[in-house]
Amino acid sequence: MNTAVSPAEEIHVPAASSSENMLIDNFGRRINYVRLSVTDRCNLRCAYCMPENMRFSPTNQLLTFAELERLMRLLASVGITKVRITGGEPFVRPGLMGFLRSLRDIPGIEKIHITTNGVLTGPLLPELKVLGVSGINLSLDSLNPERFFRITRRDKFAEVMDCFHQTLANNIPLRINMVLMEGRNEQDLLPMSRLTKDHPVAVRFIEEMPFNGTNSGRPKLLWNYRRIVDTLRAEFPGMYKLADAPASTSINYQIPGHRGTVGVIAGFSRTFCGTCNRIRITAGGGLQTCLYGHEIMNVRDLMRHDLSDDDIKSTFRLHIGNRARDGWAAQRQRPATNGVSKSMSLIGG
Repeated sequence: MNTAVSPAEEIHVPAASSSENMLIDNFGRRINYVRLSVTDRCNLRCAYCMPENMRFSPTNQLLTFAELERLMRLLASVGITKVRITGGEPFVRPGLMGFLRSLRDIPGIEKIHITTNGVLTGPLLPELKVLGVSGINLSLDSLNPERFFRITRRDKFAEVMDCFHQTLANNIPLRINMVLMEGRNEQDLLPMSRLTKDHPVAVRFIEEMPFNGTNSGRPKLLWNYRRIVDTLRAEFPGMYKLADAPASTSINYQIPGHRGTVGVIAGFSRTFCGTCNRIRITAGGGLQTCLYGHEIMNVRDLMRHDLSDDDIKSTFRLHIGNRARDGWAAQRQRPATNGVSKSMSLIGG
């Protein structure tokens, strides 16, 4: 989060891992960030994420909270300092707040972020503030209720906007994630940007990616990061680029006179792969070392076959030591799927 967004209380615990224990991939990149999915279920049905008739995993195939806590303790011991809780929608899983309290107390975990659609989140924000959550990413693809309904296929716009205002009221750093889609919400690009004038938010426009659980992906990306930036510059000619944070996935800009910032995540163009410091754990325990890759091991199965922490850490090191250079290489290595993409809710948003 850049300096235009008010800082919130963060979790700082002395790191438990020495440099020789850290996860380093085969290209010398230190892995210190995990995107941890706690469920594949969601209370929305966003068209770019999942089909309406999505089939969810049985409960016994998900990592239990005890398994999640064990996983995070062993990852913290090898240098993971930041965790982002994702789904699906994290807050549809009962008991999540208890897990967040346990996660806060793990030595080495310095920052906890949450990605949410906001439908259930508003009433929980005071407690999340007390927990010291470092930031909220709110998925919001339109400021127009009718377009919001067409994209999400659910009438929950009021609840999401309540989450927006409650997050700011609790002084938790807030990012808005908007997936920009031709024919669906391109008219929201400029109104969403203007949110940053009066609110200390970071609005980030995301290229549409081919993970909607169907074979109906677009043959060509019509709104890439260059077109997004050019459109913003035409409207805000004084807009200037901000310095990139280490391993940042977004290219960020300041519009003069605005309290917040705008940015672009080139998720399809994959411009940020060279500094990638993150791995993904799916709700079912699958390890993905790249969004565009495939599940290369399952930590749930390792735990349920009684492997020791040391053995599990060795397996992580093995796979991270054979990581794809970037998203293009990872995509080439992915098994064929007969044209059907994996749902983003299964990967972890």
